Amino acid sequence: ADAISEGATLRRQRIGSLRQRLRLEKPIRSAVQGGAADVIWQPIATLWSEIRPISAKEVFRADASYGVWMYEIRIRFREDVRPEMRFICGPRIFYIHAVWDKIGDRRFLSCICKERER
Repeated sequence: ADAISEGATLRRQRIGSLRQRLRLEKPIRSAVQGGAADVIWQPIATLWSEIRPISAKEVFRADASYGVWMYEIRIRFREDVRPEMRFICGPRIFYIHAVWDKIGDRRFLSCICKERER
């Protein structure tokens, strides 16, 4: 019975909960002399989203520390969202690590994203 009630709760997701405006971007890589690659971010779409915090931690590297935050970002379903993409929300950058349709009904897409302190 619990699984059924959880599923019913997930299905009641309303469009009105998508309140944050994000820009979806994809990387365009171009070869540079010496074998390296430049990355330019190309805007794909501006979307309404819901941003939910999942976790936060402090990372120590090379005598410095910085914060790393994980979020679940929910948007209307799209087939073109990939883990190498990112979302921009004002000065914030959310790098997409995983994408899935939780319920499988192609209404919403959940993206697990990482935001790093700059």
